[in-house]
Amino acid sequence: MISVIVPTYNEEESIASCLESLCNQTIPRGAYEIIVVDGNSKDRTREIAAKYADQVFVQTSKKVGGARNDGAVAAKGEIVATTDADCYLPPDWLEGIERTFADHPDAVQVYGLVFPKEKGIKNTVSLWLANFFSRLGYLTHTIYYTLGCNTAFRRDAFMAIGMYHTIDAGDDLEIARRARKAGKVVLVPALKVGFSMRRYEQFGTLKSLWEWVYIVVKGGESEKYSYSKREYK
Repeated sequence: MISVIVPTYNEEESIASCLESLCNQTIPRGAYEIIVVDGNSKDRTREIAAKYADQVFVQTSKKVGGARNDGAVAAKGEIVATTDADCYLPPDWLEGIERTFADHPDAVQVYGLVFPKEKGIKNTVSLWLANFFSRLGYLTHTIYYTLGCNTAFRRDAFMAIGMYHTIDAGDDLEIARRARKAGKVVLVPALKVGFSMRRYEQFGTLKSLWEWVYIVVKGGESEKYSYSKREYK
């Protein structure tokens, strides 16, 4: 079984479409479970999520990484996949994850690329560049640019390496470094997820990237910028 973990916070506008895409996968619905871990939303996120998910509960650990960890603890599956509440998951997403782990018995982590949900040349170019650096880092064995919206782990290995560190940004890069010590980390270019560009459209691409880099350089923690629990229009 695959356990899909979706962290949420005030996502009533996005969560239904995300979970609908998860419920329409090419593998049987009984072959996977959906776990929504909520950051104590003030809107109808949990109410809406309950219509689709197998488990919906309020997180007890801190930050987005902590929500994913809480979900993994509650998971029943041998594989734990993570995505975000504003993403679109193509119908063959879980099938691709399942097949990759079967083809790579030594893999402990699998990840893919992203494409923009919102139209526009700026969004297309931005994610083309992100995917380019992801491929480059993988091929050169330097930075494994895994994304929390499109990654999966063997659950036993995920628990053994200590799960996600609960930091503000860069936790998906950091965990890949530890995962590589436990086994193989595999990039699958065909494993793509629809990624929402709303952060960049509302707060600006350069500003958002600068905040992310600043926090990562500071070790994942920063009092100057907050990268999680953003309010979107």
